[in-house]
Amino acid sequence: MLEQLRWKKFPVLDNGFVCLVDCMGDDAAIVQAARVSYGEGTKSVSDDRTLIRYLMRHQHTTPFEMAEVKLLVRVPMDCWRQWIRHRTASVNEYSTRYSVAIDAATETQPGDWRLQKSTNRQGSEGFLSAYEGEKLSAEEQDFHRQTRAMYERRIALGVAREQARKDLPLSTYTEAYWKIDLHNLFRFLWLRVDSHAQYEIAQYAVTIGERIIKPLFPLAWEAFSDYMLNAIRLTRLEQDVIAKLAASGNIPATREQFLQVQDPAWQSLERCRERDECLEKLQGLGLVR
Repeated sequence: MLEQLRWKKFPVLDNGFVCLVDCMGDDAAIVQAARVSYGEGTKSVSDDRTLIRYLMRHQHTTPFEMAEVKLLVRVPMDCWRQWIRHRTASVNEYSTRYSVAIDAATETQPGDWRLQKSTNRQGSEGFLSAYEGEKLSAEEQDFHRQTRAMYERRIALGVAREQARKDLPLSTYTEAYWKIDLHNLFRFLWLRVDSHAQYEIAQYAVTIGERIIKPLFPLAWEAFSDYMLNAIRLTRLEQDVIAKLAASGNIPATREQFLQVQDPAWQSLERCRERDECLEKLQGLGLVR
């Protein structure tokens, strides 16, 4: 499987990609690391799948750090800004001080201009009209042509590359080698596949997970999917709300019934993200209609 995946470029967005450069370890490496602390003669206590699921379920993370992957990614710079915040990886990025900037920038299709979300300053919801989107996409393409031409004029005149690059847009692609252990990669994927993550980086996370990590680490991926990716965490306050709804016999409850048993700390707040998130979880579980 490693040889089948190595250097295979999986496209992301319009000009991006991710590809596997190298991999150290597999599901067996995780099991081997976990069993070293069990003592001799205990290997038959659990099969590999059961052990990996136990480790993930109880957040015993160090065995997952024994496996690593090294990826080559091509990603827009604005997306890379978010990516590089995950500091538990080794990174070597394409240098535009040394080399000419990559001649590619991510473009937005007319129907893909997202609107600002009213309840979350860093999120988006819905789309701009196709009519307005056509104009914005045309402006974007013209801007990309102008900035690239300006950059290339500077290079042709002998301007230092480190200075010539300064006006390139954040949509310009960069490339980087990114090496990370499986535990921290799962953390990255958990955050970036989430519905609240920016669409662009979520496309990279989904591609890395589904096309590379899942076939290389099928047992670890299954446990990650069950206990992190597709799991719901309930806080103490959310558990109290469920208990109150159950005690009242109002399951499934209406939104009004939910508000009646909400935590007292939420009641006086006109806007409360914690309450909204609780309601969203309970609606997903079918406990509130």
